[in-house]
Amino acid sequence: MKKNFRYFTGLLGLSMLLTLSASCRQIKKGDYSMNEKLNVKDSSSEKSIQEAIAQETKKIDRFDSIPLEYQTKVENGGTIEHISYPTKDYYGDQAEITKFANVYLPAEYKKNPSKKYKVLYLMHGIGGDEKEWGMTNDSSLIKMIMDNLAAKNEIEGFIVVAANGRSGKDFANRNADYNSFYEFGKELRNDLIPYIDAHYSTITDRKGRGMAGLSMGGMQTINIGICQSLDLISSFGAFSAAPTSYGASTVAAHINENPQYPIDYFYNICGTEDSIAYNSHLNAARTLPRLTPGLVDGQNYCWQECHGGHDFKIWNLGFYNFAKIFGGKN
Repeated sequence: MKKNFRYFTGLLGLSMLLTLSASCRQIKKGDYSMNEKLNVKDSSSEKSIQEAIAQETKKIDRFDSIPLEYQTKVENGGTIEHISYPTKDYYGDQAEITKFANVYLPAEYKKNPSKKYKVLYLMHGIGGDEKEWGMTNDSSLIKMIMDNLAAKNEIEGFIVVAANGRSGKDFANRNADYNSFYEFGKELRNDLIPYIDAHYSTITDRKGRGMAGLSMGGMQTINIGICQSLDLISSFGAFSAAPTSYGASTVAAHINENPQYPIDYFYNICGTEDSIAYNSHLNAARTLPRLTPGLVDGQNYCWQECHGGHDFKIWNLGFYNFAKIFGGKN
C-alpha cells in the first residue's frame, strides 16, 4: 500500500509527514501567476447549490488515499459524545435556541483528567449538519483516524467538535436559508467555544484551537475563522472551500492587520476535477504567501491538490493530513 503514496515535509521545523496519493501534488511557487484569471462560479444559483449537495452527499466506499492501517478500529480508543448547548437564532430574531454537536474525546481523556487538550472545530458542507463527518459512533472514520494517530504516537490526542454551521432556528433543516452559515461566527465566539471550554478540559488560548471544514465549512474556516476569529484560533484547514470564500487579497488584509495573532498553520486541499470549488478555493488561498508575510509556503502554509472531485475522498484525506499538523508533536 505504501508504494502508492509519496510524502513531503515541512512544518515550522517539525518532521511532519503529510500524505499525498500518487495523483496529488503540493503546488510550488513557480506553478502559477499572480495575474492568472479565475472563473468563480456563482454559488447563489439554486442549480449550483443542488449540484454541490449531490456531489457532497454521494456514497464513497473506499478511501485509498489514506493508509489502511489508519482506517481500522482501535481497542480502547477514544469516545464520542453527543451534546446540546444554548445559543441564539443569530440569523433571525436572536431568540434563545438549543443546538447540537458531536464531540470526540481521545482515549486518554478520562484517564488523565488534569491534562488540557487542544480543540478542533470541524465544519460540514451546505448539504450536511453535525453528523455529516460521520462522527456519531465507533465506526466513524474520523474516530479511527484519530485513535490510530494517537496510538502510533504520531500526534497528541485532541478534542474534535463537529458542529452545525447554520446559526438560525431552522438549523436542523438542510434546506434552510443558506445565509445562516455566514452568522456562525457569532455563535462560535459567544456560545460554542465558551461551552466547550466550560465543560471539557481544554487549552483555552488561541494556540489550543483549530478550525477546519469541507466546502461551505471550508468557506467558514476562511471567512469566519481567519477573517473574524484570529484572536480565538490559530490553526486552519480548508477542504474544497466553497465559492463564497473571500478572495486572497481580502484574507491577506485581515492577516496583515492582525500581526499580534500569527497563524500557526493554514492547510488547504482541493480536487483538480472539483467543478464546484476548485477555482474559488484557488482564488481564496493559493496566492496568499505572496500577499502576506504571515504565511510562508512550506513553513506554516500548504496548498495541496489531488485528482478528484467534490467529495469525501478529498475531505477525509484533508482531515487526516490536518490532524497530523494540528496534533503534531514538537
